[in-house]
Amino acid sequence: MERPVSTAPPSHQRAAKHDFRLLWWANAADGVGTQATGAVLPLLLLGLGNSPQVVGLVAGVSTAAGLVLGPLVAVPVDRGARRRVMLGSASVAATAMGCAALALTAARPPLGLVLAAVLVERVATACFEAASRGTVALVCPPPEQPRAVGRLAAADQGALIVGPVLGGVLYQASRALPFVLDALSYAVGALCVRAMRTDLGVPAPRERGKGLLREGAAGLALVRSSPLLRLVLVWTATVNLVVVTLYFGALFALQHGGHGGGVLGAVLAASGAAGLAGSLAAPRIARRWGVPRVVTGATWLLVPLTGALAAVTAGATGVGGAGAGPWADRWTLAWACGVLFCLVCLLTPPASVALQARAIQSTAPALQARTGAVLATATTGAAALAPVLAGVLAGRVATYAPAVLCGVTLALLALHTRRRTVRAALANGPAGPTASAEVPV
Repeated sequence: MERPVSTAPPSHQRAAKHDFRLLWWANAADGVGTQATGAVLPLLLLGLGNSPQVVGLVAGVSTAAGLVLGPLVAVPVDRGARRRVMLGSASVAATAMGCAALALTAARPPLGLVLAAVLVERVATACFEAASRGTVALVCPPPEQPRAVGRLAAADQGALIVGPVLGGVLYQASRALPFVLDALSYAVGALCVRAMRTDLGVPAPRERGKGLLREGAAGLALVRSSPLLRLVLVWTATVNLVVVTLYFGALFALQHGGHGGGVLGAVLAASGAAGLAGSLAAPRIARRWGVPRVVTGATWLLVPLTGALAAVTAGATGVGGAGAGPWADRWTLAWACGVLFCLVCLLTPPASVALQARAIQSTAPALQARTGAVLATATTGAAALAPVLAGVLAGRVATYAPAVLCGVTLALLALHTRRRTVRAALANGPAGPTASAEVPV
């Protein structure tokens, strides 16, 4: 008797889809919880009697800890400890947020305990993020990786929209509730990682006499030797610097125009929705137009948008005469800044997702975490520098100065993407030597 042919997908394909869904939920839950507490933490610290300097110090120490720990944690992750690091980090973060929530139920919560819990959680989060980099390469086959990166980027954008709103609502009910939510989000992440079927431990070969710092530098060496990864680093760091600088430049212009937190929050929410739409559409756009065209085209399209933002903010602040231009009206200014910044956030994800997918496909599994740490450190460092840059330019030069500088920077970046070597690296994709080369440790 002839046996009917099964139409079900192979078991490894079902396992890959199962594990990616778990990875998506782990990242989405972590993002919502982190954004919820991040939005209310400054309000909490100020409400407990701390100065703005203390609030800034906590934020700065948290960012610095992530920048320092990421490349170091990536070494044991690439040695095969990815699952253990992710589980341990999520468990520590959940415990820290639980302790913070419990402390905040008291009438006069101990400030030292709250600050310690927040810093422990931020350090654990940095370790979790360092370990999760490269997981897409292990749970998804290469053809599915661009779509997977797009979905994860969409989850991040969704968390930027939902997290602060949810955190604010919960904070109004009780100052401990956002931290309870964050603790639960880490618990969900730990359960999702534990339930994955894929072997997340792909150990890198280790040579004797290689210290932690030298092994950690293997990711940097790979980025320096790969034209594609160099482009990913330069493009993502530059565009993140530009987007954050543009946001703060628009914020200063709207504040100068007399707008308060409601309008600023609406612009931020709308730009998050635009980024979500761009992330969801990114894989389809890359398939239709090709990665070189998407990266170069998106970069060039950002140039006139930044120029328009510069013109809007210049007109609103009366360049060429007090109240000159149609943008002097405060509501016209709000609409113009909001629409232009939303377009910036809509155009950025297709190129960003395409580059991230190419970076994953072009990196050996045993170097995923260390390479990802190098790229993330550059991106995070650029984003951390942006508010300072925007503040100095707006305060010392003019309100429109951040947008002008961003436009010039993007034009130079767009010219760089037109170089023959850069376009060749984008066109070749993962077929280059880095995809199969021996892992340098």
